[in-house]
Amino acid sequence: MRIDLHTHSTASDGTDTPAELVRNAATAGLDVIALTDHDTTRGHAEAIAALPDLDRDLTLVTGAELSCRLDGISLHLLAYLFDPDEPELLKERELVRDDRVPRARTMVRKLQELGVPITWEQVTRIAGDASLGRPHIATALVELGVVATVSDAFTPEWLADGGRAYAEKHELDPFEAIRLVKAAGGVSVFAHPQAVKRGRVVPESAMVRLAAAGLDGIEVDHVDHDAPTRARLRGLAAELGLLPTGSSDYHGSRKFVELGACTTDPEIYGEITRRASGAFPVPGAGGRA
Repeated sequence: MRIDLHTHSTASDGTDTPAELVRNAATAGLDVIALTDHDTTRGHAEAIAALPDLDRDLTLVTGAELSCRLDGISLHLLAYLFDPDEPELLKERELVRDDRVPRARTMVRKLQELGVPITWEQVTRIAGDASLGRPHIATALVELGVVATVSDAFTPEWLADGGRAYAEKHELDPFEAIRLVKAAGGVSVFAHPQAVKRGRVVPESAMVRLAAAGLDGIEVDHVDHDAPTRARLRGLAAELGLLPTGSSDYHGSRKFVELGACTTDPEIYGEITRRASGAFPVPGAGGRA
């Protein structure tokens, strides 16, 4: 089985619609895919509706990537198979989402003050109906020729945490996020915990604290983790009793990462589904040419 547990659609900052995402996942030969848009479950219904028309079986894991902050450092928590209507977690996701627009406006203003000819109209055109995020602003910088790639925009010079054009938004305390996900019947995994190229990361001691608070897993195999980092995180996961996962963090054409670039072991996936009670994987009918 090929299992990719971290992808994004146009419901947040990906370029594939949810339906396109599952079709592309099937074409890529995946067996299981998780849709984990930032702080939203808005793409789930469309992705589920597209499953029966695929030409192969593909199981969809519903989820979200929650924006958190610990000791002034941004971190992301992948939440799988939670009840999307659980009121406490839903309220927090809405607070994060509602803060995205004023935050994006502030970043656009800061870029303009730095001499970048970016406009709010350009950013909203790029985002469309999606939940506004830094990748949409980064894409505008690529269009303007300010940077060569979206990843190049996530530096201290521009949009990285603490960067010249950075602006804060409402983010969850990760300990509270773990509690909320668990209360909603979900499973929590720390996303790309050592992606140092994106900015500051929390120390391993924080992972120990998060594990003690009920964190289920760590995303070990990720394109932003080199081989020594993956080995160290795998050892830490074993030491702390955490599930080691692997994922592509696919964003479509916005980032140069293919679906299935990193995958999760079937036994680990099975344990994630065993622990979940808020929702269940959605199997596709498949086999329809």
